[in-house]
Amino acid sequence: MTTPILVLNSGSSSIKYELIDMDGPVSLAQGLVERIGEATSRVEHDARGITHVIDRPLADHREGLAAMAEAFDATIPVDPAALVAVGHRVVHGGDRFAQPAVIDDEVLSAIRECIPLAPLHNPANLTGIEVALQAFPDCPHVAVFDTAFHQSMPAASYRYAIDRGVAEEHMIRRYGFHGTSHAYVSRRAAEFLGIPLEMSRIITLHLGNGASACAVRGGRSIDTSMGLTPLAGLVMGTRSGDIDPGALIHLLRAGLTVDEVDTLLNKRSGMKGLAGANDLRQVHAAAETGDAEAREALEVYVHAIRHFLGAYLVELGGADAVVFTAGVGENDPAVREAVCADIARLGIAIDSAKNAATRGPEDVVDLTARGAPVKI
Repeated sequence: MTTPILVLNSGSSSIKYELIDMDGPVSLAQGLVERIGEATSRVEHDARGITHVIDRPLADHREGLAAMAEAFDATIPVDPAALVAVGHRVVHGGDRFAQPAVIDDEVLSAIRECIPLAPLHNPANLTGIEVALQAFPDCPHVAVFDTAFHQSMPAASYRYAIDRGVAEEHMIRRYGFHGTSHAYVSRRAAEFLGIPLEMSRIITLHLGNGASACAVRGGRSIDTSMGLTPLAGLVMGTRSGDIDPGALIHLLRAGLTVDEVDTLLNKRSGMKGLAGANDLRQVHAAAETGDAEAREALEVYVHAIRHFLGAYLVELGGADAVVFTAGVGENDPAVREAVCADIARLGIAIDSAKNAATRGPEDVVDLTARGAPVKI
């Protein structure tokens, strides 16, 4: 282990982490510190097959990182002074960051300024950074922003058609998210297909509990489905995706508070709102028993994906590949089949047998039907 990098993703009550030896690169260990601040706090740690679990209350993120270090000591001890760097996932960087940034006081200040744009995520990201800076003071810390990849979008893609003064005052524009995922899988797809990245046209579909689509031309994002916040675009596990803004005004006039509307759209909508469950496996199971609401929910879910797929085919002038990634994208053959159904005239056709047999996080799998020009 000569170039170890620790990657942290700090949530409001959790820390996901992974230790990577960049000489491989190879994952040395990964884990999750969850339910921070509760009596049922837990650390689940896996160091290349060696597991270690800690069950004890963890009052805050500082205790969470200490428990993470304890798990490392029990499996593969890591000298903090030996770390080459610590990487931090930060959800919102506004329009300030088009690439990762070494964390200093100015970067921390910019992340704080974006808290109104990501009130659920950026405060937790900041807490994790501040605690990690104290725990690992001898190496550089780098912020990697979900929004950075989408800074290449043209104004036609990111500009909302509202009063310019209001938009500028409140930083209202399309920012997009899941940028690290979209950047990686589009680049990896181009490599797999042997297409020069600068010549590629790729549509990436990040389908997990949160979901977004992205049109990537020449390795640069030119459009994406999420907007000012991660609420816009595709139907998600508990989030509504696109909805007429007038519906929100209607609900507010009907007496719902701003917080109630926020909770409705972020936690009681999407598949959970339509089918009662945010896990698509449960929705599929219900649909197979004849549950009409579950069937309709799946149709709404797929319709939204196909809506953006069609739009991005036009925007890119065709595509070299459509890429499915994240939990649903990698593990749900039925969704992939439905998204690609009956659009062979657009160059997209899936190999049904191979698709049905493909689940799990393999590196890259080609699911294209024979003769179809757009790779899947």
